[in-house]
Amino acid sequence: MKRFNSLLIANRGEIACRVIRTAKRLGYHTIAVYSDADAGAPHVQLADDTVRIGPGPVGESYLLAGNILEAAATSGAEAIHPGYGFLSENAQFAEAVESAGLIFIGPTREAIDVMGNKAESKRRMIEASVPCVPGYEGHDQSDEVLLAEGNKIDLPLMVKAAAGGGGRGMRLVHDYADLANAIKLARAEAEGAFGSGELILEKAIIQPRHVEIQVFADTMGNTIHLGERDCSVQRRHQKVIEEAPCPIMTSELREQMGQSAIDAAKSVNYRGAGTVEFLLDTSGAFYFLEMNTRLQVEHPVTELITGLDLVALQLQVAQGEPLGMTQQDVSLNGAAIEVRLYTEDPSQDFLPASGPVDLWRPATGVGVRIDAGICSGQAISPFYDPMVAKVIGYGPDRETARLRLIEALKQTVLFGTPNNKDFLIECLEKQNFIDGAATTAFIDEEFAEDDLAVAIPSFEDAAVAAVIELALEYQRNKASSLLVNDSLRNWTSASAMVSRKQYVFGEVIRDISVSPVANSSNIYSVYDAGAEYSAEIELHSLGANTAELIVNGAAQRATFMSPKPGQLHCSVAGRGAMFRDMIILDGAIDEAAGGGRVVAPMHGLLLEVLVKPGDQVTRGQNLAVLEAMKMHYEIVAEIDGTVEEVTAVAGNQVAADDVLIEITQQDKEA
Repeated sequence: MKRFNSLLIANRGEIACRVIRTAKRLGYHTIAVYSDADAGAPHVQLADDTVRIGPGPVGESYLLAGNILEAAATSGAEAIHPGYGFLSENAQFAEAVESAGLIFIGPTREAIDVMGNKAESKRRMIEASVPCVPGYEGHDQSDEVLLAEGNKIDLPLMVKAAAGGGGRGMRLVHDYADLANAIKLARAEAEGAFGSGELILEKAIIQPRHVEIQVFADTMGNTIHLGERDCSVQRRHQKVIEEAPCPIMTSELREQMGQSAIDAAKSVNYRGAGTVEFLLDTSGAFYFLEMNTRLQVEHPVTELITGLDLVALQLQVAQGEPLGMTQQDVSLNGAAIEVRLYTEDPSQDFLPASGPVDLWRPATGVGVRIDAGICSGQAISPFYDPMVAKVIGYGPDRETARLRLIEALKQTVLFGTPNNKDFLIECLEKQNFIDGAATTAFIDEEFAEDDLAVAIPSFEDAAVAAVIELALEYQRNKASSLLVNDSLRNWTSASAMVSRKQYVFGEVIRDISVSPVANSSNIYSVYDAGAEYSAEIELHSLGANTAELIVNGAAQRATFMSPKPGQLHCSVAGRGAMFRDMIILDGAIDEAAGGGRVVAPMHGLLLEVLVKPGDQVTRGQNLAVLEAMKMHYEIVAEIDGTVEEVTAVAGNQVAADDVLIEITQQDKEA
């Protein structure tokens, strides 16, 4: 097999950074590719060489195989690592890479072809005697056949895209009457995400665990597994928390599942890293779900409990070398738990969010690993998946790993764009998760809509923000005036100076007054408008983004960042919020769109507009379909009424908060 010394990473974000670090450690020359949206991204800064491959949209950059191959040619790359997502499971791309005389870090085209299609892979697994879920995986994809076959499957059933993964092109059906629409939506989403509308139908296994086996194979016929990962905590079939080992795994079950995974890999003459995913029901029966023919997002938990570098193993196998180990050499030690940090808004049904990264400060510490692909000052683009980092806790046992992970999340700061950090902490603190009893129904069972509402900062947190904001104002005034003197700070010959801050969080107003104590330069008395709450706060030190304070006698550390006067990101003990001082901002409180003014919830491509002026609509009715961050979203009416104006045009790109449709509310007395 041809050997290589230079490696192009055909990906972006944290996985590109992850691959580059190992490759550079092993002495490879690394080449990053980037779109215009990623010109200043960390993976670009980390690589030895870089090549631009196009504009921001993935269809004009990262998904264009020709652009990637041209970048490899111009940079002198001898091998290509696809990461995950994008072209990583594209059989044509793998073949094109090898046809160009380059090494593809992954399996053969044939293996990707079979395992990249849920229908074909399921047919192959049935032949290999790997347990499979009952359903339909036939070649006839007509709506009539799918409807007929779906009606033969016990409810609930799952409509799934045969190509791709990540929860896209999937719909759960509880009523046969909804099957036709589920097929339509799943097919459209699958075509948009994967370029293929082929579907399979399966009986839905209710409340299973999602357990996957990491396999590795070299080019000499040696195939082993590296234990399992439990990936049961999901939302929209997208993994949120992954851990190794599975909390309920037995040695016997691990041996059975591991052997089935090896059989699956051998059935397609697999090489390199792969993951065979199973559904594990309450009886202990398991069923083949799919095989991911690439490195998984959650591979760090396997690395931590095995002590292996899976990227290094990928490169070793791609060089034609043997694995250098047998199944007996694999040992699992300790426990590791990983959470995916997404820029999304849990209070808005986990709507993906784009925007600035005003401050990124990952935690450090014993048993903590963070794989990230962002930096302060960067922008989160609407063109890509909203996962920006993975935070992992490791320890000698599961509970130590869990506690370390919670503390790491509290210490991690991401200001500027809504994210799911607080939600992740809540998940890890749920008793069901602590007990190791979480299934794929975990989020639906543990979180009601009210549980996902944005938390209102406490008076004490708002008081801390007010003191920090006053200190920053003083610094700005001092920098702009020669008349300001430290010895005169907070000085007054009359009564104590009082500064007022008014922070608004939805319908809650934190009306706060701050005054110095005895003309002190760093001790403040803080109280609310109703004098119901009060605090004494000493500002011990104020750094660039960190403040040390004593709040009612207790030491506190706050991390903050002020993008402009009147706005302060502030996190105290892991509780973060944006504090907007409505007095400084002239009281201009942003009003939510709501009501009859229908706006785009995010940047994206408007796929369908389903109403026209004059139409009568009811609350909850689907008005339009938006594609953003590789998902399809239905935009629905919030009121009953008449459509007065439609400015939305199918096929157009829209920005967040663009007005799409105007509805006049129906007169309730009419």
